[in-house]
Amino acid sequence: MRILSLRLAVATHLLVAVGLMAASFPDPPSVNPPAAPSANKATVVLAGGCFWGMEGVFEHVKGVTDTQVGYAGGAKNTAHYETVSEGNTGHAESLKVTYDPSKITYGQILKIYFSVAHDPTTLNYQHNDHGTQYRSAIFYADEDQKKLAESYIAQLNEAHVFRNPIVTRLTPLEAFYPAEQYHQHYLDNNPTNPYIVNVDLPLIESLKRQYPDLYKK
Repeated sequence: MRILSLRLAVATHLLVAVGLMAASFPDPPSVNPPAAPSANKATVVLAGGCFWGMEGVFEHVKGVTDTQVGYAGGAKNTAHYETVSEGNTGHAESLKVTYDPSKITYGQILKIYFSVAHDPTTLNYQHNDHGTQYRSAIFYADEDQKKLAESYIAQLNEAHVFRNPIVTRLTPLEAFYPAEQYHQHYLDNNPTNPYIVNVDLPLIESLKRQYPDLYKK
């Protein structure tokens, strides 16, 4: 179950704001091929703490056409919030991002994921949410996604962008199971929820501040 401690949530946010990153965040030229017109939409499944905040961030990214929260990493019969919250299903709270590769690249998606959407250096927790279901993970759909993510993680670690090593897991995507309807677009539907106000809305403000060219209302 979601554990709410506003004091801890605010303290954690302040810690991130004052400089969890030791260096400026680099562009990913080696993993960021030029965006090209495409009739097809691309998707990526990302995990990094509570999926409410992850979805809230990527809803505001230009080129993202759809988002859906759900579960990845475990079996279909355990892909239910109450069960996943027990922390022993193998699932991670995840976000399926659908985007237009002619408007935003996979590399740019990864940059926002690592620099705004979550802290990739904390093992099995984000903010005041603890457990393997809150782990940092990229569920790659193919070898290209895997190689690009590996290259970018290596680049960030070599540049010592973060004060601690990145612990993001790269896992092949076997299945993505949509979460219950009440979790979909939870931030939009519950903007005054204390968890949303103290933990998730600051992430969107960070996106707007760091990447104004990629931010959409």
